[in-house]
Amino acid sequence: MAVPDLKKQITGKRSKASGEMFERWLSHACEFYLSKGLAHIEKTPEPFHITGKDSSGTVRGFYEKKGQPDYKGILCDGTGIMFEAKHTDSDRISQSVVTDTQWRSLDVYERFGAHCFVMVSLGLERFYRVPWNVWKRMKELFGHKYMNEQELLPYRLQEKQQTILILEGVELTGEDTKSGTGREDCKTEKRSAEENEHAGLTGHFSSGRLFDCKQPGNDRQDENRGL
Repeated sequence: MAVPDLKKQITGKRSKASGEMFERWLSHACEFYLSKGLAHIEKTPEPFHITGKDSSGTVRGFYEKKGQPDYKGILCDGTGIMFEAKHTDSDRISQSVVTDTQWRSLDVYERFGAHCFVMVSLGLERFYRVPWNVWKRMKELFGHKYMNEQELLPYRLQEKQQTILILEGVELTGEDTKSGTGREDCKTEKRSAEENEHAGLTGHFSSGRLFDCKQPGNDRQDENRGL
């Protein structure tokens, strides 16, 4: 009889809890952008399989394996957005953590003009937004099907007021960036190619109108991550 690998089980539970924490922080960021009238992005509900009911009427069941990417929504310029969230306690992230179903969905959304990304957490300390067209070309761009911390560095996200700025630098379309309410909530700024390069966006975002959603405040400290 095989002996359970307790260390592996503990590590797996810890990683799952960290992944759920990362998603809570992302959901908090989505609420921030909604409150500013900049984007409406929602967490994709996990499919729940009902197995039956007990005598009290309580439904029994379990959450099935994730299907669609974690988040999808719309930006204030009318373009769609979709992204998958992936956490690792390692110093690298493997391309294979995105499932075939998630891969197909991201491909379709990207083909139809949506902004598509994989949001990466390294140890719940450093966060990155990897464009989908970079993620799926890891082998071509980096020579291997993973990204290490150095390769992730151009896509690192900033944090302000205990919020991960998940949309900072995302390009908007068109010159009229007013929201449907007529308010100038959709704040953007014009950046040159040189400024994009300095911001780590070169080669993946053309110059144009970009989100500039930073709010005054101090960077989030590791000990104050209670979102």
